[in-house]
Amino acid sequence: MPKFVIERDLSPGQVPSDDQIREDSLKSLQVLRELGPETQWIQGYVTDDKIYCIYYAPDESLVLEHARRGGFRADRVTAVRRLLDPTNFQ
Repeated sequence: MPKFVIERDLSPGQVPSDDQIREDSLKSLQVLRELGPETQWIQGYVTDDKIYCIYYAPDESLVLEHARRGGFRADRVTAVRRLLDPTNFQ
């Protein structure tokens, strides 16, 4: 299954609160249930200026549809071409 990185830009100083993250996460899970089992949220990372989310999906259009239905930003969607981790080089 293809893997995608979604970048969601944050305005300066607007790191979401724990409550907002929980609310958005629950909304995301609801939209994922509506889309069906092929689109899966793997994990997310919050930094000072972005949220990065990792998804499995058959194609980019389903990732964008998830964002549209949930009212989420999806400023950049990039297909992962290769996974690198230390075990690749030991």
